[in-house]
Amino acid sequence: MIEITAEIRAIIDKAAVSAELAGDEYIDPADGLIHCKKCKGQRQTIVPRFGKPGYFMPRCICQCQREAEEQRKAAEERQRRMERIKRRKAQGLQDRYLYDYTFANDNGQNPLMDKARAYVENWKEAYKNNTGLLLFGDVGTGKSFFAGCIANALLDRDIPVLMTNFPSILNRLTGMFTEDRAAFIASLDEYDLLIIDDLGVERSTDYAMEQMFFVIDSRYRSRRPMIITTNLKLSELKNPPDLPHARIYDRILERCAPILFDGKNFREENAGATKAAAKDLVNRKSE
Repeated sequence: MIEITAEIRAIIDKAAVSAELAGDEYIDPADGLIHCKKCKGQRQTIVPRFGKPGYFMPRCICQCQREAEEQRKAAEERQRRMERIKRRKAQGLQDRYLYDYTFANDNGQNPLMDKARAYVENWKEAYKNNTGLLLFGDVGTGKSFFAGCIANALLDRDIPVLMTNFPSILNRLTGMFTEDRAAFIASLDEYDLLIIDDLGVERSTDYAMEQMFFVIDSRYRSRRPMIITTNLKLSELKNPPDLPHARIYDRILERCAPILFDGKNFREENAGATKAAAKDLVNRKSE
């Protein structure tokens, strides 16, 4: 701020006579400028008219206004982030049941879930090093839930994730022209993490195997991590039945660290609980 001389003070005092003040403002007798009643900071300053004689007295913002503006911008950014996460989830979790696959819904019975939490906590390193996971084991042992928890946790951090399966991918590709197929496969690489659930349930036709290879190979070349879940045994993946499978499995095994799921069948346990609840419901007498 410039030095307040007698000449400048006269200009300030003259302007103060006609100044319009807000309810939270006052003119400080010490400098004759408009101040904030709350923080006492200046809401007016005086600067020379560069290249011309005289001065002008523009408004400025005090600390209160600066903080309020920062809070407003932060609130807007939080809202934009929430909307962005909502869109990411709608795009990345294409089956509604996946929304329930969260760490908050973990029953604590699967000790492998600690690995899922560790993967999320060390995501930056996993992404940088292109570290993926291969979740293999029997049906119902929690592989999809494990992967879904990772997907939801990363999505909540505003990280692009897609959790899908090859039947869904192949359905999308069916009927597309070659250029459109290439563009769709390339779009899968835009996600920071690609999760392919239930590898091995798709039909092994020549067309399916070719498209599966294109998807895995494109992801492999993008140097972005992927998580694969499968009911296949590790020995089956390491000893594929033919060259088309070998080209796919080799890339997966190179990029994805294997984790064996050999615990109890949670799906059977859940089915038993559902049957018991249903039996109780239909046998309950009306009140």
